[in-house]
Amino acid sequence: MSSPTVVAVVVSYNRAALLGAALDALAAQSRPIDRTVVVDNASTDDALQVARSHPSAPEVVALQRNTGGAGGFAVGLATAVADLEADLVWLMDDDTVPTETALEALLGARDAYAGDVTAMASRVVWTDGSDHPMNTPRSRPGASPAEAARARAAGAMPVRSMSFVSMLVDADAVREHGLPVSDFFIWNDDFEYSTRLLRRGTGLYVPGSVVEHRTARLVGTDHDPGPRFYYEVRNKIWTFTRSSALAPSERLLYGGSTLRRWARTVARSSDRGTLLKAGGRGLWHGVVRRPRADSEVLAGVGPAALSVARVERGQDGDGMTSERPTVNRTVVGSASDAPVVARGVLDDHRFSVLLPVYAGDDAAHLERSFLSVTRDQTLRPDEVVVVRDGPVGEEVAAVLGRLHELSAVPVTLVPLERNVGLACALEAGLEACKHEIVARADADDISRPERFAAQVPLVAAGCDIVGSAIQEFDDDEHAPGMVRVPPTGDAIATTARFRDPFNHPSVVYRRSAVAAAGGYEHLDLMEDYLLFARMIAGGADAENVVEPLVLYRVGAGAYARRGGRRLLASELALQRTLHAEGFLTGPQMVRNVVVRAGYRVVPERVRKAGYRAYTRLRGGYEPDRPTP
Repeated sequence: MSSPTVVAVVVSYNRAALLGAALDALAAQSRPIDRTVVVDNASTDDALQVARSHPSAPEVVALQRNTGGAGGFAVGLATAVADLEADLVWLMDDDTVPTETALEALLGARDAYAGDVTAMASRVVWTDGSDHPMNTPRSRPGASPAEAARARAAGAMPVRSMSFVSMLVDADAVREHGLPVSDFFIWNDDFEYSTRLLRRGTGLYVPGSVVEHRTARLVGTDHDPGPRFYYEVRNKIWTFTRSSALAPSERLLYGGSTLRRWARTVARSSDRGTLLKAGGRGLWHGVVRRPRADSEVLAGVGPAALSVARVERGQDGDGMTSERPTVNRTVVGSASDAPVVARGVLDDHRFSVLLPVYAGDDAAHLERSFLSVTRDQTLRPDEVVVVRDGPVGEEVAAVLGRLHELSAVPVTLVPLERNVGLACALEAGLEACKHEIVARADADDISRPERFAAQVPLVAAGCDIVGSAIQEFDDDEHAPGMVRVPPTGDAIATTARFRDPFNHPSVVYRRSAVAAAGGYEHLDLMEDYLLFARMIAGGADAENVVEPLVLYRVGAGAYARRGGRRLLASELALQRTLHAEGFLTGPQMVRNVVVRAGYRVVPERVRKAGYRAYTRLRGGYEPDRPTP
């Protein structure tokens, strides 16, 4: 049996000295660790420097803001599985100091167990050597005598849950079940995640593997947490009502245990008013809110969010999805009766960039946009198809004439004699594209260097369309503003019933999927929304990357262009079309007409304030502020 690749993940926040001790202990393991990842949650002390300067040379992931333990472990697991190709991931906090043989004992029990093991837990002790009550695994209710005997033969016992203080996880289980729920922030993230993994998987507690949890005090899970009781209550409610981790009988069992522990916490509290207020808020939010997808919660934390997105898509380190069957899906009420087909993995990863230009574009902006999708990309396109939508001015024509001098990427110019509008121009460009994968770009926006490297593998791996967040800017691209975060996963189809779930200049799609949905149809300023809705109705496999991969030029008059009679007419036509095609119900259409059409006719000042407030509400953020 080959030795598994073990990647240790340490989540760090403002405990520089303890982090150094943890890294020293990991470096001294009797069974050497293959790689170590430190996820720094935007520490304000020297923790980041300690990690970067440690002799063991760990992989350091520095997040832009504090995502809590839940977000840190999600990022760490994604980095280990998607980027470092781990077979096993050893999770721990920065105040966890493993004994020298801790990993060796875990792997020994794994080898000795007669069967597959999903996750394993160490014995966790405090600084005085006593068992730490905060990290005691729950034994598995109803474990058969045979299961218990197999575990004893390996020096272990079967358990139903475990904490992130020394938890060894099989990477295949991460690929199958996903990541911890980042929206938990702190507390109960390990309980929900471990019970999710172990509902049908095997979990072992190995007392021969010992780690020291150097908390400031030796307290249990019923100590008074003050205002943070909010997270305890909210996250437990989410676990019992929103998660598939527990069977109905277990919800009753653990629910009763939780209520008894909460009662003890309240009885022992020295400030019951604060505790009850926090618990009440947690109860309310646990009932009326749902946890957001990891990719949404981690928007804006940095490049590590892309690794999280890849794991959420079920990909391995090569960006490939697990095998899936081919499914034919019929487009409902679209302009075409052709099926949208989820074709799985593409062998050909070559791609085209489709960039339309018209007389209203600025020559300098066009040149900057072109360079951003060619010279500046870490994954360069195989061609750029530029559609000249009618006559253009001398300056724009001059840039078009020397595009081939600006980059070694081949350029195909499609000159249209007259201005036919964006939909017809894009259709002409798609016809000229040589490759199945096509990336959209606009002549006044800027693609970040990592854009195609993040999106093209997702399309090649099975997606029909992949968009991204965009970051607005006025004139200076180095002073970007509001980030518009799109929905992800199942939320894309839900969102599409109210608004466009994609930022059009950011999308990369399969040309065949666009054609199967009927292609771009002229609908003044709404052609992209109509196409994307039809693709979703046809069952297209859609995803968004929540990192801003495109800088979107707002400029003067942006909010004025979002209103007026012209856009109002298009809005009403769009709603009628989507309702007639069965994409919208009657009530949904009425709601959209009232809200969306009403937005087009209010004064520009009100429109601007409403747009920015709504953008923040759905996850948008300023670059110097944390996400909501």
